[in-house]
Amino acid sequence: MTDPDWRRIFGLREAGVYYALLILLTVLAALAGSRGLPPYLAPQNLGNILYQASLVGIIGVAMTVVLITGAFDLSVGSVAALAAAVLVGLAGEIGFVPAALAAVTTAIAIGLLNGVVVELVGINAFIVTLGTLTAVRGLVLVLTDGRSLMVEQPEALAQMLAFESSRFTPFWPLLLIAAGLIALSIARRSMLSGAAAALLALTALLAGRSFTLAAPVGYLALFTAVVWFVLRFTVFGRRIYAVGGNPEAARLSGINVHGYRIGAFVLSGGAAGFAGVLFGSRLGAINPTALQGTELTVIAAAILGGTSLFGGAGSVVKTVIGALVLFTLTNGFNVLNLGANYQGLIEGAVVVAAAAIYTVGGRTRGARRRTAAVTA
Repeated sequence: MTDPDWRRIFGLREAGVYYALLILLTVLAALAGSRGLPPYLAPQNLGNILYQASLVGIIGVAMTVVLITGAFDLSVGSVAALAAAVLVGLAGEIGFVPAALAAVTTAIAIGLLNGVVVELVGINAFIVTLGTLTAVRGLVLVLTDGRSLMVEQPEALAQMLAFESSRFTPFWPLLLIAAGLIALSIARRSMLSGAAAALLALTALLAGRSFTLAAPVGYLALFTAVVWFVLRFTVFGRRIYAVGGNPEAARLSGINVHGYRIGAFVLSGGAAGFAGVLFGSRLGAINPTALQGTELTVIAAAILGGTSLFGGAGSVVKTVIGALVLFTLTNGFNVLNLGANYQGLIEGAVVVAAAAIYTVGGRTRGARRRTAAVTA
């Protein structure tokens, strides 16, 4: 691998979100230590951050796919709230599993509706999903009758809590993934895969066999891994990037542009529905204002991860890291008691700064390519 490749891989545009997370964790750990607080980097606190970011991360992975195709989905927060309302409203009557299936199916149907209206009717995705956001939120108000709903049947509530609140040990899964990455690094002679394997193995050894994580973290990791694999190593994934990068060229190449974008909306709806099921299961209750503003947090996480709002570029792994950056900020404010008044201001500044870095980095790379083309 040549030097320019290394500079690109470790440059701000490609790795900026990783640097941001490491710097943020270091600063918060130093502040906690200077105030005599418990270690900020304790496994329990890091596990809490992962847990807090899991729902946004799940929706963010699907949102990244939508953005890669060149579309947009503002309705995910309302769709997740509707799924939670369906779950809570039906779980006591028909049981947890049928209620969860009904909730996710409802969310998928809304995603399909968004995709069909955007692609086949030809209305801008921003306008369509903004309208869906409002309409679905109104439907949540109708279903809840403007008040909080609770699951009162003990059996259904126990199933919901078991689905969302159970815990697992990441020790062996991390070592298994590390072994896979080592095999990949040998097969492809990739130093990055080997470094990632070493980092995962070290993380597993430091955490130990007794360390546990909440189930939603596992769901996030599994979903991210599947989508990452599809985007990175399959024809289907390459076509998704092609659809967002140059729709007309993709169409002329025989790719069903409308079908791929509709599929992205369906995935977004399904992910939002699953996150809504987790949210409803976490509390065993739902109120009409639940998950308001979640769509903005999801989009902010994608932007922090470097996903282009114009399509054709994005990484689901970086989106998850972007979500961790946002929730590390929130967690740091809470742990250090810094006051929530400035939290929104700082988070907004971080998102704008990230967008500026990616934009300037993109222009710099473009200028270098043009210069190289002229001198060649």
